[in-house]
Amino acid sequence: MARITPACRDITRLVSDSMDQPLPVSTRIKLRLHLMICTACAEYRRQLRQIRQALRHSATKSEEQNPHTSILSPTATARLKKALRAKAE
Repeated sequence: MARITPACRDITRLVSDSMDQPLPVSTRIKLRLHLMICTACAEYRRQLRQIRQALRHSATKSEEQNPHTSILSPTATARLKKALRAKAE
């Protein structure tokens, strides 16, 4: 019997991806269908959203308390960009 939706393993990756970038329409439909059927994956998405929200809240509070700590020096920014480009290649 053919699967109607992707496997849970694939769905967890898609849930993470969907929070970082828009997914194609067909993928979003498969994701939504799977989440309607699978309570474990729906719970995973809920937990991931809570973690992201908590981290954003924590980062905002940290910036409010220490506004100068989140600014990287131009040298550090350049090193970080170089490292990310190298990793992407």
